[in-house]
Amino acid sequence: MTSASRVVRLVALIALFSVAALLEALRLTAFSNVDLWWHLRTGLWMLQQHAVPHSALFSRYSTVPWIASSWAYDELLAVAFRILGLPGIVLLLMFFKVALAWISYQLARAAGAGFWLAAVLSGITQYVLPLQTSSSSLSVIFLGMELWLIVRSARTASLRPLYWMPLLFLVWANIHLQFLLGLMLLMLFLLATAAGRLFRRLDFPSLGGTGTMLPLSATGAVLGMSFLTALVNPYKSHLVSDFWPSLYSSVSFQYVADMRAMSFRRPQDYVLMLLVMTAFLALGRRRPLDLFGMAVLIAGTLLAFRIQRDAWVAVLPAIAVIGGGFSQKGDARQARKVSPVRSLGRWALLVAAVLVLISASRIPKDAALMQRVARNFPVRACDFIRSNHLAQPLFNTFGWGGFLTWYLPEYPVSVDSRMDLYGDESLTRYFDLITGKTRLDTDPALMSAQVLLLERQSGIAKALTDIPALRAQYRLMYSDDLAAVFVRQ
Repeated sequence: MTSASRVVRLVALIALFSVAALLEALRLTAFSNVDLWWHLRTGLWMLQQHAVPHSALFSRYSTVPWIASSWAYDELLAVAFRILGLPGIVLLLMFFKVALAWISYQLARAAGAGFWLAAVLSGITQYVLPLQTSSSSLSVIFLGMELWLIVRSARTASLRPLYWMPLLFLVWANIHLQFLLGLMLLMLFLLATAAGRLFRRLDFPSLGGTGTMLPLSATGAVLGMSFLTALVNPYKSHLVSDFWPSLYSSVSFQYVADMRAMSFRRPQDYVLMLLVMTAFLALGRRRPLDLFGMAVLIAGTLLAFRIQRDAWVAVLPAIAVIGGGFSQKGDARQARKVSPVRSLGRWALLVAAVLVLISASRIPKDAALMQRVARNFPVRACDFIRSNHLAQPLFNTFGWGGFLTWYLPEYPVSVDSRMDLYGDESLTRYFDLITGKTRLDTDPALMSAQVLLLERQSGIAKALTDIPALRAQYRLMYSDDLAAVFVRQ
């Protein structure tokens, strides 16, 4: 490779790793996620109390058991806020975006993709998976790291990359519940390895698959150690029981937009579909057949197209499959050459990190950021409630509950986006009320509330304003373009 070629590639990698993060400093999307605020409040509480919560903090149901499964992420968020204020949250998301760019590029390279193909695949990943300020963003990054380790181990026929798995799951299990998907992925790799070895013994070499040269017992030991290290958390095995109600509750499929199937009304959906189709085409080019790649791609595609929030479980495997399927140099020596230690990637990553730190000085200060937050959350309405010392308890809109736990903590919320805390029955009752399917007097939380904080254009706010019988019970105390505050008379 000539010096000019190295410079061109280095510049391309710097742009690849930094553009999404630098755009975040301009767009400031970090505050759009409704889950951000209760994570931040939980982290601040833990920093103050030096403990993890076991009950429903900041809620009217404070005696209900609840675990902060993302406690380490919450602490990270709180530390960034304590040190830098609101700009620290923006900076944290910027580094998430750099990390996704880096790991998606390295995953494609480890699978065997050439430089420019890997760069294109990383760019597509960043376009299809725009990260948010949430613990699930770290699950995306951790899954990419897990696949990277698996691909490197399979291509080099070495167990050494897999030895990092227990440490990976030790960290992942304390950050986000979807570490369980990672354990399932590792189990799938073990099963594919066993199946490949069996097919070779039965004289079906075309079904041998990637990873069949790895010792089965040692691979199983890595899986066992990863499972044990995942239990090293404040809540032990309780995380497993919290997995389904927190991430896949039935009410979320009905009322949360990100939990629905892809509607193909966004360009990203079509790009994802083409990416998956290309990955299946690449699978057909592989000889012997990559059993693990086929299994993980099928499973990821089924989940991603059913739940658009989990598109990453199809995107990242697709990158690995495409990188391997269109590889022209697939031997173990080439796999070692593209190691991040020996590639230009580490230098580009360093420069990208420096650019992100420099751009941090361009992030607006707290006051300006709060004005941006006020576009989507009821900042002025909360100020009115606080300054007038309105009576408790409070009834609030679902999407604002998390924000209220941070900005108006003296008023425990009636609902927020912690699905596992409230349960399907309570949330269904709330959404039926808000959508006009049931009467107001059917919801105990509303009937006991003294103050109602609602979206100004919501159906229930219009009913309280326009219907004489309800107007006699609730008085409109404050309203702006976003929110309305009602007080029981």
